Amino acid sequence: MRMLSVENITKIYGERIAVNDISFTVEAGEIVGFLGPNGAGKTTSMRIITGFIPPTSGTVVVAGHDVRTESLEVRRHIGYLPESAPLYTEMRVEEYLEFRAKLKDVPRRQRRKRIEEAMSRTRITERRRQIIGTLSKGFRQRVGLSDALLGDVRLLILDEPTIGLDPNQIREVRSLIRELDEERKLAILISTHILPEVEQICERVLIIRDGRLVVQDTTENLLRRSRVSGLVRVVIAGGSEDDVREAMATVPGVLVAYGEDDRQVTSPHAARGVGEIALRLETEEDVDVRDAVFAKVVERGWRLRELAAEQLTLEEVFHDLTRSRSAPVGAGL
Repeated sequence: MRMLSVENITKIYGERIAVNDISFTVEAGEIVGFLGPNGAGKTTSMRIITGFIPPTSGTVVVAGHDVRTESLEVRRHIGYLPESAPLYTEMRVEEYLEFRAKLKDVPRRQRRKRIEEAMSRTRITERRRQIIGTLSKGFRQRVGLSDALLGDVRLLILDEPTIGLDPNQIREVRSLIRELDEERKLAILISTHILPEVEQICERVLIIRDGRLVVQDTTENLLRRSRVSGLVRVVIAGGSEDDVREAMATVPGVLVAYGEDDRQVTSPHAARGVGEIALRLETEEDVDVRDAVFAKVVERGWRLRELAAEQLTLEEVFHDLTRSRSAPVGAGL
């Protein structure tokens, strides 16, 4: 069942187009990542979806209700966790959730059940009597998530849900998100800058750039269909870095050769010895350049220490897709 339908939304501020003709859908049971660099229009899009601001044109429908004409109904079906959850830190967890349930007009007969379910799903039942101000940041985030789940939620929107958490808390929150929709009745839209989070949690990815939606696809397909589909790591000894880089760039099928430090790449095989040059080679689609690289090294009289095919990370694909329009995808920096 379709829980969110965004059709041709545009938002204009004066002469600036913040969001330009964006369309996408999110189905029940989907966890979708919404990505974009700062200033891309992501926050504006989220505000339109949640009914905080109206679009200049276009429509947004949540659980069958139009944001423009049925704003209150839309808000009943949206659970929203902002980047910094605005909690009342002097209240106890249960007391706060009771207060929020009343504000959300949860029927009195259902209120206790909804609160218990929300605390159980976010695993904070044992903290119900604790004052929020004494909780760790990770548990405060869980209280905010419980709040977001209180109403008749069909669409859950999470804005940077793990920002500022320590590694253990991040793992716990990610696990919670994956478990939230075991019955596959909830649609989840996650706005984040943490790309490993998208790879681990999201089934589908939306990428916005300069107010336009440039990609909407599964994470797996996004990596597969990137213009730069091949990646080879090579470690060579016996030549200068400039000579090695120039030689590798002339290998047929190689689009660009760059040092790992150029893009702050962390490779699982990053160790290299003194005098060794480590490069990564981005190649044309379906072209295996390893034999040609080996031949070039032998031709120059260098020594080959390592030659291995690798896969682009989502971070690298995101970098290529969101860079300036003047720089083609796959081009060097």
